[in-house]
Amino acid sequence: MDENIQKLKELIAESDNIVFFGGAGVSTESGIPDFRSVDGLYNQEWKYPPETILSHTFFERHPDEYYRFHRAKLVVENVQPNTAHKRLASLEAEGKLKAVITQNIDGLHQAAGSKNVLELHGSILRAYCSRCGKPYPAERMNHGTGIPKCDCGGVIRPDIVLYEEPLDNEIMSKAISYIRHADVLIIGGTSLNVYPAAGLINYYRGHKLVLINLSATPFDSYADLIIHQKIGEVFSQV
Repeated sequence: MDENIQKLKELIAESDNIVFFGGAGVSTESGIPDFRSVDGLYNQEWKYPPETILSHTFFERHPDEYYRFHRAKLVVENVQPNTAHKRLASLEAEGKLKAVITQNIDGLHQAAGSKNVLELHGSILRAYCSRCGKPYPAERMNHGTGIPKCDCGGVIRPDIVLYEEPLDNEIMSKAISYIRHADVLIIGGTSLNVYPAAGLINYYRGHKLVLINLSATPFDSYADLIIHQKIGEVFSQV
């Protein structure tokens, strides 16, 4: 076993106050594309840049174009939790992991069995009317054609945080509290370049910061343990 993975295994064995904070890299091994890699959504050609399409202003002005992108690129069929999702769920069941904080919108942590999941950017598995707030099944939004409409005439939208929209204050407060009080903080599958989510790392007060990512991050110099491997492969060994 790799020396760094052995160290991570020991940290997990010795702690019952672990918090995990993850990004797109946690789900790529399940077949969900990320946004910033060479093969990610940001490097595929559309009429508009993905950042523009996924903005509040664009959704309001061009819901038809938004939904063409949404159904083509955000809805990925038949995806299943991978080893990382499953191991995190088992660590929670064992009483070791206190919370999963995720930037992902795919619901795979819950599908794997995790209970305490803080979704910073919402979920594509929930929808509601942008006018009256009435909740709708995600099926109404994620499949079919055209613009999904509420009974009131408003446009149904995904329960995700679009660009230009603030993160949920209650979820952010909970995430900050879990990170601040964590013994071991494991951050995986994220470039730590997207704010305000990336700024959560600054609330950690411990000295067992683990970064698991294929490439380097701006916070590597702060980490107590760095593992540049696929996160599923790492969690399959701990």
